Formats: sequence, C-alpha cells, structure tokens
Amino acid sequence: MTTARHWVGVVSREHVMIGVEAGFAMLNHGKLAPLKRIAPGDTLIYYSPRTSDPDGEVLKAFTASGTARDKAPYQAEMRMGGTGYRLDIDWQKATETPIASLSEGLEFTRGNWGMLARRGCFEISEADQQVIRAAMLKD
Repeated sequence: MTTARHWVGVVSREHVMIGVEAGFAMLNHGKLAPLKRIAPGDTLIYYSPRTSDPDGEVLKAFTASGTARDKAPYQAEMRMGGTGYRLDIDWQKATETPIASLSEGLEFTRGNWGMLARRGCFEISEADQQVIRAAMLKD
C-alpha cells in the first residue's frame, strides 16, 4: 500500500466552488499534467489568492479540502467553451481558513512560498496537511 500524498491547488474561490458543487477538481486552467500527479486517496486542498480570476478581491485563504477518488482524470467541456481535464474528488465540509492564521505553523510558508504557488499545484508535507485540515474541519 502506498502512502497518500498531499497537494495544494491554487485556484480562485469562484472556480473552487464550481468544482466543489459538482465533485471535481481542475488545476492550471484545465491542464492534465498536474491532475496526473494526484493518485487515488491523495489529499487536495485548494488555496485561493483571490475571490475570482483575475481581478477579484484578495482572499488568501484555504477554500476546500478533499480526497481524490479512484478514477483517472477525464476531459470535460468548460463553462467558457473549450475543454479541460477534471479529477473527481470527495470534498469535505470545510470552513474557509485564512492562510495568515496558519502560516507560522506551516513548513511550506517558510521562505518565498509564492514561487510554489505560481506552479498552480504543489506537494506539501503530512504535517502541513494535518494543520490545514484541522483548521478547516474544526466545526
């Protein structure tokens, strides 16, 4: 049995909520590559720098948390036309949590973590995943 890995996807809250309602995740505007790195049972936590892309209000919060289902990424039609890749996720009921309230206790925020965020999807440690999920699932 392999150990689950933990990922942060960087997506506006508006787009996060579309995926949460429908039970899927999209990353990097529908690209396949980041979704292929996420295996069944892995954790995906969304971080939303803004409420909407590109000019929404600054948010800087974790907005959703879930676990990848046992299904490969698949292509689907996107709202604005064209197609993109999705991955089915079992989203948990979670409370939006500002990163500022957790950053002191997170390993990945030490140093210039903005470079990680620019990737659109990056791996985090088990410890960071536990801190974030505990804060988001506290209620």
